Amino acid sequence: MATKKTTTATKTAPAKNASAKKPAAKKQPAPKTAKATSVKKPAATKTTDKKMSQMDAALAVLKKARKPMSCKEMVEAMATAKLWTSPGGKTPDATLYAAILRDLRKGTDARFKKAAPGRFTNA
Repeated sequence: MATKKTTTATKTAPAKNASAKKPAAKKQPAPKTAKATSVKKPAATKTTDKKMSQMDAALAVLKKARKPMSCKEMVEAMATAKLWTSPGGKTPDATLYAAILRDLRKGTDARFKKAAPGRFTNA
């Protein structure tokens, strides 16, 4: 079998002219200006305007009670003292329990200590 060579015209994309491409514009650095010196603000003090977190409120309740408490007791004491109220959750005591267990993993930096199963004190 003899093979016959045929030539076919193929269309190729026109070559782009290298001179048609525009060079990328270099960004000019912003001019340096003198920084204004700022006056240091005094250290922030705790105000009653800011809401207390659940963990901070639990710690305050434990310090006041001076005895080991369960999470349910702490949540009730926080609500009674108007330190913290649940934003609408169904199980704020379970949320507090989980947060305290996360805090206990910090070791010596933990703010809570486990006194008995389900009962905690401040560190």
